Amino acid sequence: MADQLSTGIVLRLVDPEDTSEDLLSSKPILQILSVKKVGGAPGPSNADRYRVIVSDGEHFLQAMLATQLNYMIDDGHFGKNSIVRINQFTCNTVQEKRLLIVMNMEVIVKTTEKIGKPEVAGGASAQQTPAARATTSPAPPAPAPAPSASTSATPAPLRGQGNRAGINHQNVFPIEGLSPYQNNWTIKARVTHKSDIRTWSNQRGEGKLFNVTLMDNSGEIRGTAFNNAVDDLYEKFEIDKVYYISKAKVSLAKKQFNTVANEYELSFERNTEVEECRDVQDLPVIRHNFVQLGGLFDLPKDALCDVIGVVKDAGELTSFTSKFGRPTQKRELTLVDKSEFSVRLTLWGKQAEQYNEPNEPVVAFKGVKVNDFNGRSLSMSASSILSVNPEIPEAYALRGWYDAGGNQSSFQAHSNASGSGRGAGGNFDRAEMKSLAEVTDILSHSTEDLSEKPVYFSTRGTIMHIKQENVAYPACPTCNKKVFEQHDGWRCEKCERSHEKPEYRYIISMAVADYTQQAWFQGFNDVGEIIFHRPANQLMESKFNDEAKFTKTIEEAIGQQFNFTCRVKQETYNDNTKWRYGIQKILPLNYAEEAQHLMQLLQSPWAQ
Repeated sequence: MADQLSTGIVLRLVDPEDTSEDLLSSKPILQILSVKKVGGAPGPSNADRYRVIVSDGEHFLQAMLATQLNYMIDDGHFGKNSIVRINQFTCNTVQEKRLLIVMNMEVIVKTTEKIGKPEVAGGASAQQTPAARATTSPAPPAPAPAPSASTSATPAPLRGQGNRAGINHQNVFPIEGLSPYQNNWTIKARVTHKSDIRTWSNQRGEGKLFNVTLMDNSGEIRGTAFNNAVDDLYEKFEIDKVYYISKAKVSLAKKQFNTVANEYELSFERNTEVEECRDVQDLPVIRHNFVQLGGLFDLPKDALCDVIGVVKDAGELTSFTSKFGRPTQKRELTLVDKSEFSVRLTLWGKQAEQYNEPNEPVVAFKGVKVNDFNGRSLSMSASSILSVNPEIPEAYALRGWYDAGGNQSSFQAHSNASGSGRGAGGNFDRAEMKSLAEVTDILSHSTEDLSEKPVYFSTRGTIMHIKQENVAYPACPTCNKKVFEQHDGWRCEKCERSHEKPEYRYIISMAVADYTQQAWFQGFNDVGEIIFHRPANQLMESKFNDEAKFTKTIEEAIGQQFNFTCRVKQETYNDNTKWRYGIQKILPLNYAEEAQHLMQLLQSPWAQ
């Protein structure tokens, strides 16, 4: 078993002069002697950190696991005396001691006996260079020569002095391992976002700043430059280029201004050094952890996620005044994917202004925020990344599916003014479906006040008729309230401003029937998008400009069958009492699921 370990590697790891490429790519095999939780690092995320002792059978040293490896300890993948192969690591000097940072590893043997009698690798002998270790009686150092005029006028280059003396490209530190306790680090990172220069003025004075989002293969971090550093660094950074960066201050992230997934952030100062990376090998690439659109309801509000989808529809660029009184622009995209869900994603500011992609492109988004307004929607933030038709396997697969027939799918909308999305007040239960006649019987025999306590039910019905007169209403692009046309445009009384044109939203009234009877159902914007397979703006455009196309669209919707979850409430108007059936959820039929349910039903006691 001892011959499996990479004997002698620990002495190389603790040698601060050994930064050779063969060491960093050696993938050493070591034994874990101990595992200890050292608590969460300071900061809002408070992620647990684990310290381990690793041995090569002769010497041992301390190591820290990157937080992305915590699951291996939490799930019991390894423990004391396990043998592991470290596939990716770096070394750093902390308080004059070498510390191994493990970023990726695999378990070779989970449990075994301790191998050898390893000694600490932090002693004097271990810290000597390989040349010094070759002799047992090293000669005393020669006295330093007196400085001459030439040497004092031209000092020798020092490691880490950046563009003036050359940044140390060998001892590159991972972003994930940065903390306020590290010094003399260098990161190699790609710029994924760069803000405009912003200015401020208050009682304490005036100033300016800009920020960038940096990422490498271990994670990402935000960097901000203030005042004089803005003049030095703003032109150096370009989006999607890779840089060596050193001599910046690491501090706790101010989460009220910073949405990047890192508990720390960088502050660029006058002596911060930035050097563009000319090497084309081992460049950090943007990595995504995609969530299907159908799984957005599993994420909490304000969570950040990565999604990829086809832009089924791109709305017009609209302008409005923010709550802070500043003019703002936005554009809404409708994304779809293989889960056959659609979701609205909002672009803001320059992102909205610059988006002009035709022909339903595949777009990948990194770090977009999940909103729960009217169900689920997504929103870009300043640090979000948008990639159009990226050259990644997920994009190729999505493009192939969409062009091969996915574009004909009936997509279920996420955002939902009436609560018809998943998890918004009533779940569809196929096993508890009721006919419309059964619902009527329940309502007529109820002894409760149904104006205060509605009845929920699931059913399957066919659309028999749709009222065309008021199928959509002109809405405010900002608040969705109804707007009225006036001499200066479309006026929103709530926002107290006028818009050049409205954004139409569905308000559906339709007759739905099953094998027992018929009832009138009411639904809102997401219901109309599922029934007509297009946003309300497109349908109303055909109503105004092509009456025949409008009528055909309405007729094509007649006869469609859906699964519904509805809420029935008793309403009284002008002394007339009636039942109002509001659609909580509308689902196109999934025939595979329906067949599976019938098979289970035939095998149940009901069929015996």
